[in-house]
Amino acid sequence: MDLNGKTTVVTGAANGIGAALARRFHAAGARVVVADRDSGRLSAVEAELNAIRPGSAFAVVADISTEQGNIDLIDAARAKFGFVDLFFANAGVAMGTDLTDTDEETWSTIMDINLNAHRWAAKHLIQDWLAAEEGYFCSTASAAGLLSQIGSATYSVTKHAAVAFAEWMSITYGDRGVRVSCLCPQGVNTNMLNPPDRPKDPSGAIARTGGDVVKASGEVLEPHEVADIVYAHILEEHFLIMPHPEVHTYEKRKVEDRDRWLAGMRRLQAKVIG
Repeated sequence: MDLNGKTTVVTGAANGIGAALARRFHAAGARVVVADRDSGRLSAVEAELNAIRPGSAFAVVADISTEQGNIDLIDAARAKFGFVDLFFANAGVAMGTDLTDTDEETWSTIMDINLNAHRWAAKHLIQDWLAAEEGYFCSTASAAGLLSQIGSATYSVTKHAAVAFAEWMSITYGDRGVRVSCLCPQGVNTNMLNPPDRPKDPSGAIARTGGDVVKASGEVLEPHEVADIVYAHILEEHFLIMPHPEVHTYEKRKVEDRDRWLAGMRRLQAKVIG
């Protein structure tokens, strides 16, 4: 898809990958609706883009953890720019640990943000896309959605589900004009990987697992590097976007010998947790 002159919506766009995607799509000539709960940083992104091309960016403070929040975001985007050509469900959270230490409220919250938000957005865009015989649904999952996430059942499960939903979207609507891409990065230098308030020497084993495993598994990319890779894949309309080539290697090992791969993951877990 050529994004020049198209309307794009990016969630989780106040910083990190989302802000980088918004900037990259805008540089390609797109109108960009940026959405997030962080109104201050979101307004800064909107102002930055509009300073480059007046009237080309629109900020919507949105809570995508509810169906109504997604409806309100889509309605606002349509009211401002009309037909939504591309929706990028990028917002996500990392929360929860194992089965006994993660409460039901946490499970519900991460399911709503990392999975249901994708479903709700697609649900309220699909009829327009099918009628027009065009439209693009993109989502950010994770390498954890292809592999797994040591230390967090909630993150691993929801990211696997996000990949599965994107696959289902492509299978179901791919021959009816709707294109689908799914981003599965590994380490990216964002607040999720490097929380600004994280203790320099966390004492809890689980606190060390997520980010430290990712950092030990491959290169940590900058958000703008990921955004460039995403844009190149959207131009070619590729489904799976893996900015880290080593993830493909790990995935092949998993498919070829799952028991051996699981044993390797347990060794990695023991090494990181101690």
